[in-house]
Amino acid sequence: MNSTSQKLSVKEKIGYSLGDLAANLVFQTLMTYLAYFYTDIYGLTPTHSSIIMLVVGLIAAFIFNPIIGAIADRTNSKWGKFRPWILWTAVPLGVIALLAFTTPNFSYQGKVIYAVVTYSLLLLFYASNNLPYSALSGVITGDMSERNSLSSYRFVAVMFAQFFVQVFMLGIIKSAGNGDKAIGIEKVMTVLAIVGTIMLLITFLTTKERIIPKPEQKSSIKEDLGDLVKNKPWLIMLTLTLLVFITLAMKGGSYVYYFENYVDKAQLAIFIQPILDFLSTIGLNTFGDDPISAGFGLFNAGGIIFMIVGITLSKSFADKYGKRNVFGFFLFLSTLFIIAFYFFPPASVSLMFVSQILHGFFYGITIPLLWAMIADVADYSEWKNNRRATAIIFSAMMVGLKAGLSIGGALTTSILGHFDYVPNSLVQPESAINGIKLLVSIFPAIPFLIGAGLLFFYEINKKMEVQIESDLKERRA
Repeated sequence: MNSTSQKLSVKEKIGYSLGDLAANLVFQTLMTYLAYFYTDIYGLTPTHSSIIMLVVGLIAAFIFNPIIGAIADRTNSKWGKFRPWILWTAVPLGVIALLAFTTPNFSYQGKVIYAVVTYSLLLLFYASNNLPYSALSGVITGDMSERNSLSSYRFVAVMFAQFFVQVFMLGIIKSAGNGDKAIGIEKVMTVLAIVGTIMLLITFLTTKERIIPKPEQKSSIKEDLGDLVKNKPWLIMLTLTLLVFITLAMKGGSYVYYFENYVDKAQLAIFIQPILDFLSTIGLNTFGDDPISAGFGLFNAGGIIFMIVGITLSKSFADKYGKRNVFGFFLFLSTLFIIAFYFFPPASVSLMFVSQILHGFFYGITIPLLWAMIADVADYSEWKNNRRATAIIFSAMMVGLKAGLSIGGALTTSILGHFDYVPNSLVQPESAINGIKLLVSIFPAIPFLIGAGLLFFYEINKKMEVQIESDLKERRA
């Protein structure tokens, strides 16, 4: 396997990270607003929303991702295997992201069909872009310390995208549409599509593939799949990815319902007013006059800011203690502050914000480690089998991501329907309020706890990381 210097410049790390910032303008919007968009803006019932999100999502997970992964591993161009996919899909992804959040003047049946088609195309192009992008991190460098550093850059960029979507987007949607959220979200997605496309093109132009398999290491799809099913760390990471994104989709998609239907609006307004006054004095109050939008944005802002703090500490912890141990310990700690939400009464706004901040900090330490560990699994597979199949390993992880996102999103709307949630109603039945509380606390905590337990069986510890890196460097030399 040929390789050049494995050190990465700051320019290349930033260029690579912009690709995930762009993708997460789409992904974070899906995770935070898709359920809300379908039920309260687009006008679908919770049942139809749940079916569309689950069925289309699972098709994307189990069909789109493996196909794209197999093709990407076998792509050969002057730009490499994975970079050209970022170039080819940059514009189509932006266009379909806009169309998926557009509300056409169709009949209800026409809207259902339109939602199925646009959501399917969005997940297809997202897979075609983000799967090769993720696989690129496995071939951009073979140095595990550099890979940890790259993951930290990448996920700081992710946090910026998440910050915009979860902090400002609801208020901007309402403002841009002058109260019409359907028009507002179309305007916002138009801007995001343009900005995201430009960022993806920068990623293509600033990155380089350094780990290039030798021709004699080519393998069939059957051999690649055979390697996968015998790869215990891959099986654990697949399951862990599924569980993590079930939680993220369920929790992230439920907060907007939590603030609009559960949190005491008077206490929220009192709590956030000093913050808004301070932001006004430094010219940063862009939340408007709606206390729900402002409170929702500030709540997410606190969590994201401390996630970024956690991300900056991730590399040093991982270098010292190994990715597995750090991931499991801090995933467990972060879960405790999810469970706490079930016990907060509507007026305990300060406790909600503190719990969100602590959850964000501890979970932030784990964020860069997931994808760095998947790249390690690709190294483990090459180390064991003397063949590298990067994209198909990442495609399997994308199966977990998409399936988790789909299951978590579908569970959100399904549980809301089960607990008798009424879209756009000023007063919800007590059963719906209890369902919303469970959706931001107990239900999303369960997959995280199972995931933390699974890491006890993941064998790539710090000692094995060092051995794999050393052995592969010797082979590639």
